[in-house]
Amino acid sequence: MKIKKNPPPPWAFLFRSPHHFFACGLGSGLSPWASGTAGTLFAWLVYPLLRQLLPGDLPFALFLAAALAYGVLACDRTGRALGVADHGAIVWDEIVPFWCVLFLAPAGLLWQCAAFFLFRFFDIIKPSPARWFDLKMKNGFGVMMDDVVAAAYTLLALQAARLTLPGLGSGG
Repeated sequence: MKIKKNPPPPWAFLFRSPHHFFACGLGSGLSPWASGTAGTLFAWLVYPLLRQLLPGDLPFALFLAAALAYGVLACDRTGRALGVADHGAIVWDEIVPFWCVLFLAPAGLLWQCAAFFLFRFFDIIKPSPARWFDLKMKNGFGVMMDDVVAAAYTLLALQAARLTLPGLGSGG
């Protein structure tokens, strides 16, 4: 397990490029402590607003696909500018996959809380193939994909819980 220990860049860095602004999670990635957790919390907080702005599943799914694709570019350019492919300030890779989790997870606050903790767990331990992307692909694609894998593991764990724990159903 590799913990990102690079100091955050100055706030001015965000405004040098729209790629930096988004890759650093609109500033949430500049947290000096647990920037990935800060980015995931930011994602959770803005998710209801995004669902209001993009009602309906198809428009939101298309938005997520575009945000994932854009993330490859933004994370790559920002990593190059910072000199570290997966710098701790880069949190778009947490934000968009967590939006995907919230979109596909069972509804309700209990499920969202479980999703948050599971996503952070899988993002930190990086089970295969997430670890491979993290270690071998030092570019925007690798940065995004290790968190996409963490999101997939999160959704599998949530589905297993929903199917095996009586009384949880799909609400929360």
